[in-house]
Amino acid sequence: MKHLKINLIMGGGELPGLLVNEIGGIHGILRGHVVFLKKHFCLITMKEFLENKKHMSKKVQAIYLWWHKPVIDQELLQSLPNLKVIANSGVGMDHLDLKLVASFGVKMANAPHAVSSSTADTGMALLLASARRLVEGYHIAISSGMEYCEADFLGAEVTGATLGIIGMGRIGYKIALRAKAFEMNILYHNRTRRKEQEEQAVGAAYCEKIDGLLQQADFVMVVVSLTPQTHKLIGKRELELMKPTATLINISRGAVIDQEALVTALQTGVIRAAALDVTYPEPLPRDHALLKLKNVIITPHLGIKTHKATYMITEEAVENILAALNGLPIPSEVLPS
Repeated sequence: MKHLKINLIMGGGELPGLLVNEIGGIHGILRGHVVFLKKHFCLITMKEFLENKKHMSKKVQAIYLWWHKPVIDQELLQSLPNLKVIANSGVGMDHLDLKLVASFGVKMANAPHAVSSSTADTGMALLLASARRLVEGYHIAISSGMEYCEADFLGAEVTGATLGIIGMGRIGYKIALRAKAFEMNILYHNRTRRKEQEEQAVGAAYCEKIDGLLQQADFVMVVVSLTPQTHKLIGKRELELMKPTATLINISRGAVIDQEALVTALQTGVIRAAALDVTYPEPLPRDHALLKLKNVIITPHLGIKTHKATYMITEEAVENILAALNGLPIPSEVLPS
């Protein structure tokens, strides 16, 4: 792998310090990745850093963010004079102040290649589970009084249905590939149109305006990054443009959808159903209206959570970090807009 070749340039001597939030736990790097990381870095947890700041601050040359932790703020950046790069365990960078980080001369990188397939799989899993009412069916099947399933317990057909993909980047395109295998008609809306041969490969038609996609799609899947422009991209107006038989699937960020408007739309039959891998906040308060609706599936941000994908994320992060420490081009560098 590339990162192994890069590491040879580092030569002998002390391994560079890599700051992580913790090892294991809710916001820590996975224990199964520690041996691999220790081949390249001296791991320093936030607890160790805070207990011995004077000594540790000069050792840290990189930070590996796992599920947005540790929190990167001005105070932390000022305390790390030798910090060169921050690597993120995923694609979205909305939790970072990119301009602030760049003002300290620190590079940033994400992991777009590692997450695309597993996130696309999650999107299709949610689409299928919602269409065929799998969660409701499960509860019926295990209920104590179960004798038979009602004849009119019916789902929505996926084969031949129209899927509208909002955001046709790496993940969106992989969703289109999967949808093609289900013989779906595919529409997409994106800031920039895909090449004609890419559209033809998946049978996707471009919608310059989001409104046309919303009006035609049986399933709408949101796959955009969270930016000021996409905050509450799907609100009351957009939901009312959708078919009353349509399903909304969100695998991007919770704040891309106006959740209060979504609750109303689901309660009043403006749309048929929703399937959400992301919400705001995460998790939702236990008394939130979305948790009480039968026509909603909510999963706890499972998008990338497979053994293979998480390990690939760490490999991609290592490759980015080692490139930065060696003054080489960073494969997945993210620049402030």
